[in-house]
Amino acid sequence: MAATVVSNKRVILKRYVTGLVSEDDMEVMTVEAPPLAVPAGSKTVVVKNLYISCDPYMRNRMTYHEEPSYVPDFILGEVLVNFGVMKVISSGHQDFKAGDLVWGITGWEEYTVINNPETLFKINHPELPLSYYTGILGMPGLTAFGGFFEVAKPKKGEYVFISSAFGAVGQIVGQLAKITGCYVVGSAGSDEKVNLLKTKFGFDDAFNYKKELDLEAALKRCFPDGIDIYFENVGGAMLDAVLPNMRVAGRIAACGMISQYNLEQPEGVYNTICIVTKRLRMQGFLVFDFYDKYYQIEEQIAGYLKEGKVTYTEDVVEGLDAAPAALVKLFTSSSIGKQLVAVARE
Repeated sequence: MAATVVSNKRVILKRYVTGLVSEDDMEVMTVEAPPLAVPAGSKTVVVKNLYISCDPYMRNRMTYHEEPSYVPDFILGEVLVNFGVMKVISSGHQDFKAGDLVWGITGWEEYTVINNPETLFKINHPELPLSYYTGILGMPGLTAFGGFFEVAKPKKGEYVFISSAFGAVGQIVGQLAKITGCYVVGSAGSDEKVNLLKTKFGFDDAFNYKKELDLEAALKRCFPDGIDIYFENVGGAMLDAVLPNMRVAGRIAACGMISQYNLEQPEGVYNTICIVTKRLRMQGFLVFDFYDKYYQIEEQIAGYLKEGKVTYTEDVVEGLDAAPAALVKLFTSSSIGKQLVAVARE
């Protein structure tokens, strides 16, 4: 008897991107799914994708680089990949069995063969929303926790500024900073987001950067005594405005620079002498730096969620057909919270 053919909807990179990413740079297509049973002797895992994450760093992978970047470029005509939440369909790996819920790198498609399942994390709190494992309990949560506590090293009473504060990472950092006893201000791209930062996430203050004619003055207004910690998500003009407002021995945790990702020529930063005169420490980091601490951090954040000490906002679209537009929303300030795609709800 012939095997049943299973279809597999997927999102591929249609062309390399220059300038602002658009839906036309991607294509949704349907192909035949890979075999859903792992061959004998294989250590691969076949998963059904439940949720996939939209993240700003994906933009960098959509451009062809002569010099390799920190993550490989996407391949033309091939499926996009990113973090997602999955259910194991079949497994040849001793650490996973059919039915397990996991998160990690997967394809923007319905079914994916994971050739390196050692990179997957088991989901230990399925009683919480599974979609949270694309966000506060997944990569953004690990990024926020590791970047704030391991890189910025906050102390109670310090002054913390977070750019793109309503994003997937920023909203978590702000709440962790409040738990630590810091004074917290965030910037965002709409009045609605500014209001939610203060009323939902407990920020002490926030401002709409699009309405500020002078970012340096806006920061001086919010931080008359200066900034101890800047959690950097934006770069460019915002970074340039922050530097003169930093306090002596301040720390800048460089997580991302979303304002630069769609520019063919990056913007300059001019106030770098402040790094010298204020004895600042600016350090970049990647989520992979904290992988060894994940399960410890998962428990901490899950506890905060259950105790009501932190909350999370998601912007969920339904189905892979909506995925290209969802990714584009990240760069137009139109997403409200963590942007993700529900592929299959279980």
